[in-house]
This record gives sequence, structure tokens and C-alpha cells, in this order.
Amino acid sequence: MSNLLSVRDLSVAFDIRMPGAWPWTAPRKLHAVSEVSFDLEAGQCLGIVGESGSGKSTLARAIVGTIPSTSGNILFEGADLANMDPRQRRVHRRDVQMIFQDPLAALNPRMTVGEIIAEPLITHEPNTPRKEVKKRVAALMERVGLLPNLINRYPHEFSGGQCQRIGIARALILRPKLLICDEPVSALDVSVQAQVINLLMELQRDMGLSMIFIAHDLSVVKHISDRILVLYLGRVMEMADSQVLTTAPEHPYSQALIASVPIPDPVLERERPRPILEGELPSPLNPPSGCVFRTRCPKAKPSCAERVPVFDDIGGSHLVACPYHAGQPDLVAGE
Repeated sequence: MSNLLSVRDLSVAFDIRMPGAWPWTAPRKLHAVSEVSFDLEAGQCLGIVGESGSGKSTLARAIVGTIPSTSGNILFEGADLANMDPRQRRVHRRDVQMIFQDPLAALNPRMTVGEIIAEPLITHEPNTPRKEVKKRVAALMERVGLLPNLINRYPHEFSGGQCQRIGIARALILRPKLLICDEPVSALDVSVQAQVINLLMELQRDMGLSMIFIAHDLSVVKHISDRILVLYLGRVMEMADSQVLTTAPEHPYSQALIASVPIPDPVLERERPRPILEGELPSPLNPPSGCVFRTRCPKAKPSCAERVPVFDDIGGSHLVACPYHAGQPDLVAGE
């Protein structure tokens, strides 16, 4: 199976001017994403997990093109999106669509549901007859679980779950090849989350979509993803098949994330080991030298401050950015 998307050494940095700084003072660099690389095969789903502030949404927006990347390549069907001007990128924009975290805030309150869903189609295919537009909108509304007779209502008349279904329909009206979901269920009730997740899985299967799914809930990511990528402070810590990463994580950060997910069985919950992350997430304005996770890592050695760890392929496309991962014997402190 060929790669639909290949991201290579992608970095995103922002110039931040500190409050009270003199006008001639040089801005500081905020490193939101640093040298991230991964491949996404056609028809597969890549899950991205990490704490708030780890760079998940920034990475998604850089791929879509709503924010510029600082360096690296975004190869979509062989075309480098990162190094295209806006006019060239417009040709590929219809093939990469995004679903946002807050379903109501993502919808224009002055437009009807029909107008919201049809807007991308009218923008990219202006010659489509009005009758055809209305037909496609009604069919897609029905496909995502909305009654077509609601086409003239406004977003505030819908629940959060219904608004997210409207956002999904809007993203799919152009029949994209890649759908990026930026925490699409985090603002919804648990029962509604399951409905939306199942809908996305059905749509992926029926339409042959490739997906990038961003979430905090590892149980959700495991359910929908083929592979999982773990981000920390803008860097990839570990990447593996979904089942492998959730059952046998190698990186200390991945282990802590897995341990934070509760087990329904109270006996197993009390008896299982629970590695706890100490301290706060460092500021991306001043990230730690070497391994960015070393200030909170229980296995950190003095050498971790000297160099950025390289990926260790431990088999089966399981990549770990830690020389002291679970599969390696602990080294003597100071080595």
C-alpha cells in the first residue's frame, strides 16, 4: 500500500514578543513542532496523542496549511505542500479537510446548515448547478445522521453532537482523500462521543478515507487508529501499531500516558503499577537541551542533556526515541 502523506522533519516555530520588551528587542522563538516525521498509508488512520501543549493541533494545522511551517516537507501524493505558494496549494486543498474541536465555534452562526455544508463545494466547484448542490448536501446530511428537512436551520438550534455532524458533512462535501480530526469528540458527552467515533469509522471505510485523529483519550485513539504517534513538547517520542503501543509501550512517556487511563476493574486498577509524571510541561520558549522529556523522565541520565535521541527501530516499524527504553537494560548512572 502506497503512502498518501509523508511528513519529513517538519518544524513549526513562532516569533513571540515578550510583554514589556523594548520595540528593538528581538522576539523569542517558540518551538511548537520540532523535526516530526511520519508516513500515512492510503485508507489508514494515524492517531496522535500527547498532553495539552505538545504540538498536536499545530502539527495538524501545518499539514492543512492554515499556519506556515518553518522547515521540512509535507509530501501529499508526491507533491510538497510545505514549499508551495498559496495559489499552488489551493489545487490540493480540497483533498485535505479538517474537523475542529469546538463544533459550534467552527460554524458560521449567520449561515444555515445547508449554506455551511455547501460553501466548500460552491468555492471549489462554482459551476455546479444549484439543484445538484442541494441534492449533494441533502444526501450528505442524511449520511451523517441529520434529517434533510433541517437544511434551513441555524447552528444554535442544534446540539453539540449534531453540530459536529454538520462539521463532518462540511469537511466531506468535496470528497477529500485525507481527513484531519483535531480532538473532534473532546467537547461532547461520552455517549455522543461513541456515536461520532463510530460514524467516522463507517465513513472512513465506505469512502476510503485516510485520517489523522488527534485526541487525549487513548482508549478512543486505540479504537479508531491503525498506528499511534506520541508527541511531547513538539517531538515524537514513540510510534507503533495501535495494539502494540497500547499494550507494550516502550518509552517512559508512553507508559505514563497508558497508566493514566483507568481500568474498569477496581481490583486490577489498584494492583497495577502506575508510573506518575512529576513536574510540569516545560515551556516551548525554553525547551530542555537534548531529550526534551528528560526533566520528567524516571530513567534520565546525565547524557540525556547532551544530545537529541535518535529513533531506535525495535522491530515491526516500532520506533522509540529513547536509548533507555523498556527493551534496553538500565545503564549505570552517569553513562
